[in-house]
Amino acid sequence: MTRSKKLIVCAALLPLVAGGALAASSASAEPKPAPRLAAATTHWGKFDASGNQLAGDGSITGVDHFGGGRYNLFTNFDATNCALTGTLNTQGGNDPGPGNSSILLGLVDSNRLFVRAATPPGVDNDRPFSVAIFC
Repeated sequence: MTRSKKLIVCAALLPLVAGGALAASSASAEPKPAPRLAAATTHWGKFDASGNQLAGDGSITGVDHFGGGRYNLFTNFDATNCALTGTLNTQGGNDPGPGNSSILLGLVDSNRLFVRAATPPGVDNDRPFSVAIFC
């Protein structure tokens, strides 16, 4: 092939090569979809200071109030790999005690949670509370 024919062929191929590179470049620049996360199931309950369940989704099937500020909650699901969270509530809109208060949630076994409510200085005390369990 003569030199002039090579130049003509190269000149004809240049836009095709450049277009392909542009197409490849723009294709790789497209955003990737975010990975799909599994939806969490939320179980919850709201309780008065005596341990009576005031509201909930039905997954907390029983409460054992066995001491000042101490409760066991029984569930109809396996809570082994769930995240536990809780908060102390007011009693009918009134602050039930002075200062800061605390709540502790823990797993006793796969279907039982332990709740401990306390007021300063760390004295167990019956308090209204709510729990949320995310699985």
